[in-house]
Amino acid sequence: MEQTISSFLQHLIVEKGFSQNTSEAYRNDLTQFWEFFQDHHKDHLKENGNGGSPWRSVDLNLLNDYIGDLRGRKGYRDTTTARKVASLKSFFGFMAENGIIQEDPTQSLGSPRVGRSLPKCLSEDEVARLLDLASQSGTHEGHRDATILELLYATGLRVGELVSLNVGSLDLDESFIRCWGKGSKERIAYLYPKAVTELKHYLKKSRTALLGSRKDQPALFINHRGERLTRQWVWNILKTYGETANIGQRITPHTLRHSFATHLLQNGASLRHVQELLGHSSISTTQVYTHLTDNYVHREYEKSHPRA
Repeated sequence: MEQTISSFLQHLIVEKGFSQNTSEAYRNDLTQFWEFFQDHHKDHLKENGNGGSPWRSVDLNLLNDYIGDLRGRKGYRDTTTARKVASLKSFFGFMAENGIIQEDPTQSLGSPRVGRSLPKCLSEDEVARLLDLASQSGTHEGHRDATILELLYATGLRVGELVSLNVGSLDLDESFIRCWGKGSKERIAYLYPKAVTELKHYLKKSRTALLGSRKDQPALFINHRGERLTRQWVWNILKTYGETANIGQRITPHTLRHSFATHLLQNGASLRHVQELLGHSSISTTQVYTHLTDNYVHREYEKSHPRA
């Protein structure tokens, strides 16, 4: 069992370009299904005690029982259940392609229909309030935090992309950053002047002070011990400043990414350009932001049309 799952996860990383975090999410989903299989269908395992792959015993009835367990006894929401079903479909498709099983039992497997939820974003005034508050701290860590917030809004970087940045990723003379997104794809993230100024100041003073004796540390953003910041640390930074700024919603690094994309579209950027700036491989992923701007366009229409 473990060997098959490990081969599948290696396939996702090497051939599909999945990140380690996504791979681990797939591992957790498949391990959960295996535990359900063991607990509820021991008879299937006994039938395959002759060395055959137990995965061959999985059929549509078993899979439907598992989905019922996820939605019923475990109480998972449709979004979570749909993700776990997608993991199973990908895994069993891989086994069928590689001859581990003869037929893929997930081909006709249904999944909860989940409408694409609209990403939450801040208004331009809320972003300004958040960034102004962060810039008021006089400490080195406070200036680092202000630089992180400014950079997230300037570029729309994912939190994983942010914490993986090295000093060598920056080209402040040309006002851009080289980052590595999903699927290990490199892209350019551009900087407006305020973000460039904040980064230069951070590099010259605050980062130098936080580094201490660890002069060989390549990471751009570091903690008070001179170590690379983690994703969780950045999440906590956003939570703290959001609460302090009295913004009426929970703020995450993705909130600033969504705000970045929405504000660009509202101010005239094309969908194709926003797709490139976000690092989306498909424009259909970016199109969700057009729904966010519908209300904005409607308000502008009512405000501007002489008979509205």
